[in-house]
Amino acid sequence: MIREHRSRTKLEAYYEKFAQEGVLDPNVHPWVADSWQQSKRYGVGLEKMKIAHLLSREEFHELQAKHEDAISYLAHLSDGIKEFFQEYNLSLLLIDADSTVLKSYSLPFYQMTPGEIEGANVGIEHVGTSSISVALEHKAPFWMFGPEMWVKECQLGDACSAPVMVGGELHYIITLVSMEQVAMPQDAVISLLFTMRTALESHLNDAIRIKADEAILDSTPFAVYHVLPGGEVAYANKLGHTRLEGIGAKREPGTHRTSNLNDVIMNYQHTPIYKGFRGVPSFNKEVTWITPAKTYEDITTVVPLERDEDQAVQSVVVVSMPIEDLRTLVAHAAGYTAKYSLGSMVGEGTTFASVRGKAARVAKNKHHVLIQGEAGTGKQRMAHGIHQASNRAAGPLITLRCGDTTQELLEQELFGVVLNAEVSHQGRLELASGGTLFLDEIEKMPKPIAKALAKALATGKACRVGETVERHIDVRIIAACDSDLKRLTERGLFDGELYEALSKSVIRVPALRSRREDIPKLAAHIVSELAEQHQMAPKKILPETEKVLREYDWPGNIKQLQSVLEYAFFNTNDDVINPHDISLMGDVKPDNKWKEDKDVFVKAWQAAGGNVSRLANLLNVSRVTLYRYLKKYGLEKK
Repeated sequence: MIREHRSRTKLEAYYEKFAQEGVLDPNVHPWVADSWQQSKRYGVGLEKMKIAHLLSREEFHELQAKHEDAISYLAHLSDGIKEFFQEYNLSLLLIDADSTVLKSYSLPFYQMTPGEIEGANVGIEHVGTSSISVALEHKAPFWMFGPEMWVKECQLGDACSAPVMVGGELHYIITLVSMEQVAMPQDAVISLLFTMRTALESHLNDAIRIKADEAILDSTPFAVYHVLPGGEVAYANKLGHTRLEGIGAKREPGTHRTSNLNDVIMNYQHTPIYKGFRGVPSFNKEVTWITPAKTYEDITTVVPLERDEDQAVQSVVVVSMPIEDLRTLVAHAAGYTAKYSLGSMVGEGTTFASVRGKAARVAKNKHHVLIQGEAGTGKQRMAHGIHQASNRAAGPLITLRCGDTTQELLEQELFGVVLNAEVSHQGRLELASGGTLFLDEIEKMPKPIAKALAKALATGKACRVGETVERHIDVRIIAACDSDLKRLTERGLFDGELYEALSKSVIRVPALRSRREDIPKLAAHIVSELAEQHQMAPKKILPETEKVLREYDWPGNIKQLQSVLEYAFFNTNDDVINPHDISLMGDVKPDNKWKEDKDVFVKAWQAAGGNVSRLANLLNVSRVTLYRYLKKYGLEKK
């Protein structure tokens, strides 16, 4: 609160009347009157200011470090007006919200040296009424005349204090104190104090905003740069600095500035940044950065900023994401993560427990993995479990079936392809970088592709179809094969170099008929999963039903068991699964029109594992009849 000049004689009389008799004159400013009463209750002495609450040197240095930004900024503001302070014998103080003096900038406050007053608490409970205590109490500027000060030795001059509000909260008090009774230009002092207060508030609020902006930028998965003409980096966020340091750029200590891009990017004049200074923006463009250390690929956006009077671009903002990071982000967003753990693979028998234990050990090494076993034994689930148990679990898990497409499309799917000068697609090998690539039915991979893959794994580099640019890859291969890959290699049907790379760690998953002791728990687990997935009541498998399941050979292994139990689960109204609910051909029944419908016959054929005798029993027909239909549908008999 800014007040007009008052008669010092009257103010002195009001003070003496209260100090000696405890009587408050009605002309005393209400804020001052309330403060006097508090000072009296605290028992603060009237004659001299006693500094009994002074921080230790260590505590004070720690406090100053905490408030370094405000201290140094106010020092910068006051540096140019020291002559004004000297002319009117003014002292400038910065006080925190706890009433501790953080800094004395000019002449001694209350005739104390800065060393005596800095670190002292000047709250009302210690030094009584002052402009500081009133401004702190009411969170408003206040001009206090000398005779209103509680301590008599402080009554020589006037004082003015103003709160510094940051984010709606009081953080500091700045105070100007006159050390003696001189004709002081009150308006000038108030204007000066308000200017410093406003500037400090603006600076601190901007600092908070900038700190928040930097935190946001540092937490994004993008590298962000502010680049000046000629290639100087004026600002880079955390990821930006990391990438710049990775290519040899030097950062100026204590700043966001980094050495010139021309010094570290060999093709700088052919990048979108260089074009940006000619006013040409780029949006989400795939860019190759060639440096002495490494060749990088980013998805980059460049935005030209302000122009001068000659319309020359003064700076550009660059936002880029390493393609390998983008692949990982997309992979996770698309659900390219492990769905199963090794612990989810049911089986307590000695045979399977040994295989699962080996898988857990293999997961921890860095070798590629070959999983062999009959169709339906759970090789894909095991691949998921190995990935999840490996040190690549945070990376993507990408799957590619080698027998689902033509050689040309498989090569493009695996390595990527360049369609034209503007469009280039990465393949599964690049998409899996930092993680795992699961190649199912690896035995069906054509030898030329297998040879190229073996070379890529050996060198850690790969080219997309249609270009010669080599890209770095960091991928672990888990391959699955239904047959004996070593025998296929020996017969010349599979590439030897790729087999050599994959065979460092080989896991053989046993057929279900080789682990019959696990069938009851597997069946119960499958039924439990079905109930949970479809939010249905659980169903119990009777012991006599378990006996039926254990005695069957399961040519289709776990996959066939899953299909049979699904059919029983959804087609049984009771809460138990009886033996008569089990159809070993799933939804294929002897009365189906398998004689006219090839798809129905093929399902039955698959359920029987391609065994004519077993299928004849399931369909209740003769082997001769089956041979006729096998020939009709072009199926191979076993």
